[in-house]
Amino acid sequence: MYKVFGDMLSGNCYKIKLLMQFLDIEHQWIHINILANETQTEKFKQMNPNARIPVLELNNGTYLWESNAILNYLAENTKFLPQNNYERAKVLQWQFFEQYSHEPYIATARYINKYLGLPKERESEYHGKQSGGHKALFVMDKHLSQNKFFVGSDVTIADISLYAYTHVADEGGFDLSDYLHIQRWLQDFEKIPGYIKMLRENP
Repeated sequence: MYKVFGDMLSGNCYKIKLLMQFLDIEHQWIHINILANETQTEKFKQMNPNARIPVLELNNGTYLWESNAILNYLAENTKFLPQNNYERAKVLQWQFFEQYSHEPYIATARYINKYLGLPKERESEYHGKQSGGHKALFVMDKHLSQNKFFVGSDVTIADISLYAYTHVADEGGFDLSDYLHIQRWLQDFEKIPGYIKMLRENP
């Protein structure tokens, strides 16, 4: 059985949970409290020397980290990862976009606000993330004005990667009301069989 070390409030961890639910993959979820520095222990760093979640423990006892790498591993030979080379590259294109143009703004603003409680010393950084986040949302909305999902007509792990932090972007101060095509996409995504909501508070 797979083991996932993560936090269900984290979008990067939620990505893994979503795909596992969609594919009905049996797994054990092990909660890691990042605010208690549980990723900084020597035991955790043996799994991921970069000291970040999520981490996937494979059945042979080896480990895989970085959320989008885990998604690609689990999605191999499933409908969530196209077989066509061009479409697979397009999936990666949007996953790189998510990591470099989306997450650094939307996820970071959310972390500062939701996890840290918007401390005064980080208010300037928080507000500085807004422009970049809206730029990413504009790119997404324009693409979705002509496409049902991000790659082809069916959902892929590109959608999972982008859904995770987009659907809680309000927790980072981003108002999605003007992004009509993103709103439509969110509704379509949430109709996928097996969909589960992200926890808003850890149990």
